[in-house]
Amino acid sequence: MPDPRRNKTETWVFDLDNTLYPASCRLFDQIEAQMRSFIRAHLSMDDEAASALKRDLFRRHGTTMKGLMEEHGVDPHQFLHFVHEIDLSPLDAAPRLDAVLAALPGRKVIFTNGSRRHAERVLARLGIDGHFDGIFDIVAAGFTPKPEPAPYRTMIEALRVDPARATMVEDMARNLKPAADLGMATVWVPNGNDWGAEGGGDHVHHVTDDLAAFLAAHGG
Repeated sequence: MPDPRRNKTETWVFDLDNTLYPASCRLFDQIEAQMRSFIRAHLSMDDEAASALKRDLFRRHGTTMKGLMEEHGVDPHQFLHFVHEIDLSPLDAAPRLDAVLAALPGRKVIFTNGSRRHAERVLARLGIDGHFDGIFDIVAAGFTPKPEPAPYRTMIEALRVDPARATMVEDMARNLKPAADLGMATVWVPNGNDWGAEGGGDHVHHVTDDLAAFLAAHGG
């Protein structure tokens, strides 16, 4: 089993939502509500139909946005701006994670299916924005979401990541497979939802429900 200590991790690749903050703050519920509102307004659906379509597109395309782009011609920039206009007040500062990241050897980068602006807002709210050397968002990925293999390769090139010396941290188990296939060590942070556990397997090398404790124990 790849271990962040034994593979001498030089770059830590972190997902953002429900990974660097606990899913229990339910921030992503606001994003999902915004997605439903967007679908209702743009496709003239009621809430039940919008919810069903959102789930279906997510499962078939990796993100709801990708499905809306391909099947309904939605402008991704307009979608991203709308769905990420959320209230961050439920998100508390994370001084423990801040201290652990400060002591953690190696570069730290963000790899998210969200937007750069959303990532920057969340990192600032958590008080950990000063620790990250780069953000690779869905726009940089050409709107191709994880777990499609292509954005992983593009991210590696853009952020100069050596997969054999990298560890990826994610709340969605299926998003770790391309990382493992490229040679990264992987860490799954369960988000408490069935869709987060889908696609698990041998490519999940480590599991933790306390990211700060894991990083403190495995980062040295």
